[in-house]
Amino acid sequence: MAGEKPPLEICKGVNDLDKVVALRDARGSSAEQIEQLRRRSYALTGEVKFAQEEDIRLETTRARLSNVLKRHEELKERLSRDSDKMIFERLQKEFEAARAAQSEEISLDGEQWNDGLLATIRERVHMEADRKAISSQTSTPLDPPIHAKITYKIKNKVICCLEGARIGIQFETFFAGEPCEIYHCVLESKSFLEKMSVIEHTVPFFLPIREAENDLLSSNAIKFIDYVGEILQSYVERREQVRLIKELYGNQIGELFHSLSYNLIEFVLEDFDCKVTVSLRYADLVSILPSRIRVLAWPVHPSKKILAVDRKESGPALAQSIPSRLSYAEDALRTMSLPEAYAEIVLNLPRVLQQMFPHLGGA
Repeated sequence: MAGEKPPLEICKGVNDLDKVVALRDARGSSAEQIEQLRRRSYALTGEVKFAQEEDIRLETTRARLSNVLKRHEELKERLSRDSDKMIFERLQKEFEAARAAQSEEISLDGEQWNDGLLATIRERVHMEADRKAISSQTSTPLDPPIHAKITYKIKNKVICCLEGARIGIQFETFFAGEPCEIYHCVLESKSFLEKMSVIEHTVPFFLPIREAENDLLSSNAIKFIDYVGEILQSYVERREQVRLIKELYGNQIGELFHSLSYNLIEFVLEDFDCKVTVSLRYADLVSILPSRIRVLAWPVHPSKKILAVDRKESGPALAQSIPSRLSYAEDALRTMSLPEAYAEIVLNLPRVLQQMFPHLGGA
């Protein structure tokens, strides 16, 4: 029939139509792939940008904290100036003179150190002060002392009678069996029946001796003296433990912060593509083992590796960026001194980190 196309031409038209449809589908698929690539690129750029912003914030915080610590050290130096050193030297000479003039030094055990003994010491210093006052008023020769001059030693404390109705307590501190600093506290009362007060001391300003005086001295002088001795010894032990890990492992410690009394200690270990943060809190100032411990392992930020892996592979890496607690390290810090626990932590750290973060591959 006229106007009808031959079968071959119809087939050819159908084939051309299929090609057009296929070409359109191919273009659509390419557009979708381009859009997916664009979104992926945007997501990766956003993640890297976020990581960079996070690093900038951390660096800013670190710089501010370093400045605070620097000012803290300057303040600490100003508060421990020559006046404090002069007081220490004067009291040290006075204590040495009192011990040199003693007729006897008696070492006491726990039961012998009691309120009755302290009352006896108070009575003696007041009687000696009264004897000297009477002799000065009457211009008569000074009679020999009524009582022998006795010095008492109780654990790390030495108690002696000082001039002017004063009782002196010298606190000796130790670390690993070796002597450290000596501290002094001088008590005085106007009469035997009145309460005592602290008139001088060389206890560091950041330890609460005045609070202890208000809470304990008038009601239980023995407890006050023992408590001051305990907080001094514990402070020295905590401080020396930190000094020792800095001395032995300083090259492994990235950052280390602590409070003046060392009842708050934090430090960072950076190794094995992980940053390990250690935070220690002590329940009170007489503790030498921490009560609140947190040790976290932070893997290196995944943004540093994300450009080198496929997006499918970045998912697990992102999941692994959450820090993990190192329970074995916390247990060691809870039961061992800081240097001993540190050695235990570092010894097992590679194996534990490999188990926790196998995706790091020991890189």
